[in-house]
This record gives sequence, C-alpha cells and structure tokens, in this order.
Amino acid sequence: MKTIKTTVLFLSMLVSCMAIAQGARFALFNGEDLEGWNKVGDAEWRIRDGVLMADDEGGTTYLYTEESYDDFLLTLEFWVDDPANSGVFIRCSDVENIGDQTCYEVNIFDQRPDPTYRTGGIVSVAPILANLDTGGRWNTYEIRFEGEHMEARINGILTAEGSDSKLSSGPIALQYGSGIVKFRNVNIKPL
Repeated sequence: MKTIKTTVLFLSMLVSCMAIAQGARFALFNGEDLEGWNKVGDAEWRIRDGVLMADDEGGTTYLYTEESYDDFLLTLEFWVDDPANSGVFIRCSDVENIGDQTCYEVNIFDQRPDPTYRTGGIVSVAPILANLDTGGRWNTYEIRFEGEHMEARINGILTAEGSDSKLSSGPIALQYGSGIVKFRNVNIKPL
C-alpha cells in the first residue's frame, strides 16, 4: 500500500513539473553577459544596464544562440533609431552565413527601400500586414513559429503571418546592420 501511495505521489509531482515546464518561458539573454551566445562579424556588442546594444560601423554582425529551437514563442523588446537595420533570424541552418536564405528573417528596418518586408515582415515569406514605425522607442516583438506556421506581432499588432517548410530547426540570431540597435528581455517559450 505504501508503494502505491509513493508511486502515485511521484507521478503527480512528475505531471505537475511537466505542466510547469511546458508553460515556462526561459531567458535567452540574461542581461549580464553573452552566456549562451556566439558572434559572427566585426561590430561590437556591449551590455549596459541589462540592455544588449551595438552602434558602431563594424559591419553586419550577428549574435546567435548556442542552442537550436524548432517550435516556440519568442518575445523580446527592441529599440532602434530611425535609420537602423536589424532583425531577428530564426531556425538558422548555417550560422557562418546568416541571411534570409539560411534563416527566416523577422525584420527590423523601418526605412527599407522596398517596404514589402520592412519592420514586422518575415523576409521572402510574409509581407507586412501593418505598417508600423518603431524608431526612437522601445517595442515588443512576439515571434511564433510552430511547424510550418509563423507569425510576428509588434506591440500586440499582427504584422506578418505565413507558412513555409524550408527550415524546421536551428539557432536564433540577433542582427546589427546599421544605426543604433538595442535588445532586452529576450525570452523563449517552447511549444
């Protein structure tokens, strides 16, 4: 009888832990250092007051996660100046050659010459649904990838939605292209 009670208690605890883990968000950027991230490119990323930032002309540079991700909800806050070119790259298949052909690019580029995939769009997959200017203030990105389905929201507004099966898993990368780029509160919830 005692063995049955112990087994039932153990199984109840296991189910509770699994439920908590499935709903948990994990910090990808801890606000203190670049633990869990690698860099490709020459621009200098630095951390000030829990904010990850780059603003020099070292050329296009990426920070990418050491871990790979497939289905998730990624939330982060970003701040860019008006001419900034940045983005969040998802499911990267080649971290030495990050781009919209080897990853899905969720764009941050208000002044993109072709506005089809400006800030809020998923380059070459899902054009923007809402034209939002994000320069000069903090904004929240919610990026959801589940199987072939993907969507992006800025400040709660759906900006892109589409489907593609080219890439199913890979690291996540943050881009510095030009201007002033800042990120904070980078969290992921596996789905």
